[in-house]
Order: sequence, then structure tokens, then C-alpha cells
Amino acid sequence: MGMEMKLQFKLAQQLVMTPQLVQAIRLLQLSRMELVDEVRKELDGNPVLADEIVDPPLRAEQDQSRPLATPGELPPEERVGITERAERETDPAVREAEKQVKEVDWEQFLENRQLQTPVTASRSGYDELPPIEQSLTRPTTLREHLLWQLQMSDFVENERQFALLVIGNLDERGYLDLDWGADAEGNRRPDLTIADLAEEADLVLEDAEEVLKMIQRFDPIGVAARDLRECLMIQAETLGFDDVEKAIIQDHLHNVERRNFAAIVKALKIELEEVYEAVQEIQKLESVPARNFAEVDEKTIAITPDVYVMKDGEKFVVADNDKGMQRLYINESLAQRMLKDPKAKEFISEKLKSAQWLIRAIEQRRRTIIRVTECIVEKQREFLEKGVAYLKPMILRDIATSVGMHESTISRVTSNKYVHTPQGLFELKYFFNSSISRVADEDIASESVKQAIKKIILVEDKSNPLSDQAIVKILEDQDGIKIARRTVAKYREMLGILSSSKRKKMF
Repeated sequence: MGMEMKLQFKLAQQLVMTPQLVQAIRLLQLSRMELVDEVRKELDGNPVLADEIVDPPLRAEQDQSRPLATPGELPPEERVGITERAERETDPAVREAEKQVKEVDWEQFLENRQLQTPVTASRSGYDELPPIEQSLTRPTTLREHLLWQLQMSDFVENERQFALLVIGNLDERGYLDLDWGADAEGNRRPDLTIADLAEEADLVLEDAEEVLKMIQRFDPIGVAARDLRECLMIQAETLGFDDVEKAIIQDHLHNVERRNFAAIVKALKIELEEVYEAVQEIQKLESVPARNFAEVDEKTIAITPDVYVMKDGEKFVVADNDKGMQRLYINESLAQRMLKDPKAKEFISEKLKSAQWLIRAIEQRRRTIIRVTECIVEKQREFLEKGVAYLKPMILRDIATSVGMHESTISRVTSNKYVHTPQGLFELKYFFNSSISRVADEDIASESVKQAIKKIILVEDKSNPLSDQAIVKILEDQDGIKIARRTVAKYREMLGILSSSKRKKMF
């Protein structure tokens, strides 16, 4: 069989992702803060890109086109300034004052000012108060609090190193986390032990155990415990709990969780009232030592909305938030000058194209976000007027069909984008909910069902909490919502609400 070469023509359609399209898609899914960082990087790397109108040659030409003039021909405001300077130069008193100022030893003056102790203000008022920067503070983290106590302790060097290893291995709850995790291949690695930390700090194991006990009695008491039982037992021993309470902590925490007090009575051979009293005291202990300490100060977390929804008469108006965002421009004067240089022409041409594409992509991103938000506002008008109970079920396809875009584009637009509405601040993804059927009425959004479940549990009898099946019946009777018991359990867990057996208050 012979082999030969032939030339064939074939007509086909193919979708090509150009670098400009890739950049536009990437910018579309960035959050506001990420976009600001991206713009700063582009400004640093592109000389023809500017965040303000810069045209020095134009100003220079204007200055050069202006003829030189004598003082008599200057504008009135400039002539006044020259006249005043002339009078000051001819005034003997002014010349004497300026001479004295020049003779002052300013270095010695500033040194004396620094050595002076501040005088206590005798009057009260805003003028005497320290600047606001000196009054601002932030919450102390658990690590900082423990390190401060460690500095106040009299540990030797290797004991201090072991203590630092313990503090460094605390999790967000304040427990000692010795889980070593998995390696790069996904294989489980053996957990760390106190002996491993002691060996790392060159400390004898017995001494390491004693140092750990001392750390566990730092404030907050029970920190660096390895589990809940150890945490509560440390607090019980420190606070002088009796033997019954310690026995319950040591062996019967699972019965306390299940409210199985009869098993505790049988095991400890005591009266039920004693168990009640002991459990009440145990419930006063802190199960999360790091509860009052946070790595991130929630008070300082601020979300800047990308768009605003405001009511103007009977209409809702969508406006973008351009505050804090640089307005990008092409530095035309610089580009024109550099294009005249043959060596820089190719480089500047590429940078000009890059800058133009970036400006277009950012503008397209802004328009797309506004367009999608306007469509959401149109479909969720009742929510904006009346609240979350009137949130309508909506999926990505609904918005994609309305605005003529793909669902993946809508997903990118709504990710990490926030909108400020009359009902509060929400992520754009918040408005996309699955539908729940209702009897003889239109479907309701799943988020509205979650809030309805939350309200029902909020007003229930705490001594006799409602079961998930009882909540199902209430939802159907009151709101006509048909929902399965397992769905109620799923929504309840998503809201962080315990089951009825664990919500029951015994005392």
C-alpha cells in the first residue's frame, strides 16, 4: 500500500479564548478588594496607564505660550503679592524680626522641647484630649494573652521553649491540637505527642508534663487541654468541685449530653437531686477556653458593597459604588513621546493595547454587575419592600435568560459581590434559592423557610421543645409549606440549631 501526501480543506467553527477574553473573565469574578489590588499591579507595571489625567507637556506648553511680563503687567492678584513683599522688605521692624528668627538655634530648641515633660491639662475639653489614634485598640488574641503570662513566669529556657510549642499548637477553641494531618501523598501521619514536643525542646518528659499542667492553669483556666473532659476537669479541680461533680465529668459526660440522669444515679448510687445540682454546676464551666478571644476582630470587619439599591419614589434604582476605585486613563502625552523613540515603540504599543483592554474589561465588569443586579431587583421587588419572608425562589438560569448571558457568567458576577439594599447588606448569591412547594399558593424560597423555622424555634417552650416532625406540621398549618422532616433537620443544622433533645432545658 503506497503512502502519499494530500492537501485537504476543511471548514469548521472553533471557540478560541483570546488573552483579552481570559482577562475579562478573570476580572469579572474578582471581588472588589481583589480588583483594587489587580489595578495597583497594572499601574505599577504599565507606564502608560494612570489613575488620573496626567499631561505635563500640555501644561508646559501653556506656560511657554504665556509671555513674560513685568510686575506692572501681571494680574491684579499677583501685583498685590509683589507689592506686599516689597513693603515687607523695606520695613525695618520686619527685617529685625526676620534676623532674630534666623539667629535661633533650632536644633537646641527642638532638643529642649523633647526633654520637657508634658504639662497636665487643668481644663477639660476636646482640645486637651489625646488624639483618637492613641485611643484606638484591638482585642488581645489568646496567643498574645498566653505569651504575656509566659513572660511573667519563671520558666527556664528549655521549659519556655516547650511552652512556646504548646501555645503554638493551640486550635481556634483553645485546645491543644496534636493532629499531624496527612503528607503530600494523602497518607495519614501519626499524631504528635507530648513526648515529641518535649524532645523538640530538649526537656525531660516528666518536666514537660508539669509545664503543661501549669500552662493549663493560665488564664483562661483549661486552655491547652486535649479534649473536653480534660478541660472541664482542670476547671473543676481549680475551683474546688466535690467528688460527685468530678466523677460525672470523668465518666458520665455522654449521659449528661443525652439527659440520661437515671444512668448517673444508678452508677454513682446517689439521689436524683444531687445529680441535678452537680450538672447545674458543671454547666457553669467553660467548654471553649478561647471563647472571649478571637484571631480576627469582628468589629473591624467591613464589607464595601459593589452596588447600591435605593428606592426613588415607586422605583428601585441601582447605582454602582465607585468610591475608593481608581478611574483609569491612558497617559497620552507620555505615550506620544515614547512612541517617537524607535527602540521603545514596540514596547509602548503593547502596553497601550494592554491598558486599553484593562479599561474596557473593568467597564464591562461594572456594566454587567449593574445589569445583573437590576434583573435581581426586578424579580425580588417584594423582598426589598417587605423583607426576607417574601424572598422568591430563583436560580441562575432565571437571571441568565433575562440578561442573555450564560449561567457560568452569572455565577462569576454574583460571587463575592455585595449589594446594599433597604433590607440590609447581602451577597448577590443570597438571592438564589431553591423552591419549596406550598399548598394552594406559589412556591416559597428555601431561605424564607429557614427563617420561618428559626422563628418557630425561637418562641417554643424551652422545657418542652418542638421536634422536627412538629415543626413540619406547624409549617404546613400556618404557612402552607409542604416540607419533609429530614429537610427541617437539614435546615436546622444549617442554622446552627440543636435537636429538640439537646435544646431541652432541665433546670
